[in-house]
Amino acid sequence: MYNHGNLKEVIMRNTLRLITAGVALACSSSALAGPKNIIYMIGDGMGPAYTTAYRYYMDNPNTKHVDPTIFDQILVGMAHTYPEDDTVVTDSAASATALSTAKKSYNGAIAVDTHKAPLKTMLEIAKEKGMTTALVATSQINHATPASFAAHNESRRNYNEIADDYLDNKLAGKLPVDLLLGGGTQYFLREDRNLVKEFQEAGYQYSDSFSTLSDIDKLPALGLFADKGLPYAIDENPERLEIMTKKALSLLDKSKDKGFFVMIEGSQIDWCGHANDIACAMHEMHDFAQSIKLAKAYVDNNPDTLLVITADHSTGGLTLGADGKYLWLRDVVQGVSKSARELAKSLHNAKDLKTTWVTHTKLPYNKSTAIKLKQAKAEGLDALNSVVKSIINKASYTGWTTGGHTAIDVQVFAHGNGYQDFIGSQNNTDIAEKLINYLR
Repeated sequence: MYNHGNLKEVIMRNTLRLITAGVALACSSSALAGPKNIIYMIGDGMGPAYTTAYRYYMDNPNTKHVDPTIFDQILVGMAHTYPEDDTVVTDSAASATALSTAKKSYNGAIAVDTHKAPLKTMLEIAKEKGMTTALVATSQINHATPASFAAHNESRRNYNEIADDYLDNKLAGKLPVDLLLGGGTQYFLREDRNLVKEFQEAGYQYSDSFSTLSDIDKLPALGLFADKGLPYAIDENPERLEIMTKKALSLLDKSKDKGFFVMIEGSQIDWCGHANDIACAMHEMHDFAQSIKLAKAYVDNNPDTLLVITADHSTGGLTLGADGKYLWLRDVVQGVSKSARELAKSLHNAKDLKTTWVTHTKLPYNKSTAIKLKQAKAEGLDALNSVVKSIINKASYTGWTTGGHTAIDVQVFAHGNGYQDFIGSQNNTDIAEKLINYLR
């Protein structure tokens, strides 16, 4: 016999869908006007398992129910991530190209099509329209995702050429990006070309450390805070994306009368996923979540602004629950205070393995752990790194299927003027097409 409770639930769910559709229709007139400012945030590698893990990771154990996070508050849909070819699994370059141009391309492509011809990006469109533009990332600022918004290259690996494009890819005689914050000093200060000097000659303020970031008080500006990518949040400066986001929004707010476009990337969620390092990933998620809170607060105070957040793909095949156990121990993850890579270095240099291990993991130093760590230490850093991750993942029941990317759909979050246009299942190119339509 049919369960009336289930029937009631179905009716309520369908009613909510109709209400949502009605709200979207009622808001269509304001949506047509479009937002004046766009904040586009990309959690690199941030598949649905990451936002789920973050919810449990942050939950207050003293409350009866699992507490929602900022991601739960503004979730509106899902997106497909496949590239142009038949590989199904995308890399960051192809996905970022889709998210910036509304066109699919091949893995490795930086805002070029399958024939390697340049594709117009939404940042370029915004700049041509007279809007202020910005890129913020915890990777090197010429890494695949930010690069796909302001450069064009057949390969994401051509870091020097991509950095050059930030100066050479002029739009109506102007540099494409008014504010760049991230890492990548080695690509901008080279023997063959000093891009920092050229930026300064073009009127850009320059900062090379977080201690001087506060000195930047106007645009245009360039901030490079690491040779390549910034250190992991778990290892150093856990608020670095939040700090850069706050600075970016404060600077962009001064030019909001003519409108602005900013892309902010939580780059290293992906890097921790590639490493299968769950504690590292959760610290990156927290920095990204705190940055989203800042962006949402800005939208709440500036209703002519739209915030859209998604991921380019998911990384690592993260699962909560492993080894056949119906269990995931977030307390184990919370007890880890270094990335596996840095912990391996500390263990390699330590005379007292037990103290170093317990201090940075809060896990017991039992006979099995002692044997594994001692054997790995004799083999070198790579072996130690692998063993550290294996012990932590096993202790927390965290599962990983790969050190690469996966093809699962990613979530879409939106808030502010036009958010309703992103409700439902869509292609990643649909997200870009909608944003580009606002800019035209």
